[in-house]
Amino acid sequence: MTFKYDKENLFKEFEVAKQKDIKLSKKTEQEDKEDDIYKNRIQFFKEHIALKQEHPEYYSDLKINFDNLLSTYLTTSPRDTFYMKVFGKSYAEKTAESVPMSVND
Repeated sequence: MTFKYDKENLFKEFEVAKQKDIKLSKKTEQEDKEDDIYKNRIQFFKEHIALKQEHPEYYSDLKINFDNLLSTYLTTSPRDTFYMKVFGKSYAEKTAESVPMSVND
């Protein structure tokens, strides 16, 4: 039987990397900590890029572009980069849209 990754296992591995990054942060707010340091998440993507090249069969049931994810995490603000790609707006612009302007909103 051949080993294969599934989304659940990748999400668990990614969460471990994310928690390591959060622990490295000196920021006080949780949201700021999550968007501060990406060292372990970048390493996670690099390792999976290499492993996928060496053993593509491990990922045959998944459609994940680790190269695109890595390039996004290498930007100054990965969160803003994701929001720009999906919504065409920065994270701050998108969250400002969802804030009610009045009691009736």
